[in-house]
Amino acid sequence: MAVIRRLPVLAFGLLLLSALIAVPALAETSGYEKQKVVYHLNYYGAKEQTAALRNVQNHINAVGAENLESAVVMHGDGLALLLYPDAVEDTKMKEGNADDQMQARIAGLKQLGVGFKVCANTLKGRNVAVDDLYDVDEADIVPSGVAELSKLQQQGYTYIKP
Repeated sequence: MAVIRRLPVLAFGLLLLSALIAVPALAETSGYEKQKVVYHLNYYGAKEQTAALRNVQNHINAVGAENLESAVVMHGDGLALLLYPDAVEDTKMKEGNADDQMQARIAGLKQLGVGFKVCANTLKGRNVAVDDLYDVDEADIVPSGVAELSKLQQQGYTYIKP
């Protein structure tokens, strides 16, 4: 009688074990290996920038954060992604899109390992202070956005312009 009572537990254990074995097998058969990718943003438009971040999230969902080295490089108009809306007036930018919703999207992507790189030439040329940007520190600033894009491509990053 004790064997009969343990049978459902044993069956559940075997089912759980087979599921744990199948999950890595599914990941291996998805066709995606480790990837390196750089997303290029140099345009205005909260709607367009949100769509670009959705592309980044979809990429992570498909490949897995552990299989993806990714960066978003912004220069020119693309810096609006990180610019606080109330900071626009003191700059040479037309808009700032770093409202609460955009900040949440960016924070979520950063938690998944996405880097956000900011062009120093744009900061200077558009009169944007680092303090006017959402969650940017000195380590996030690169001398030139386009030079950073080239550097990353030379390092094997796939270039994507959403």
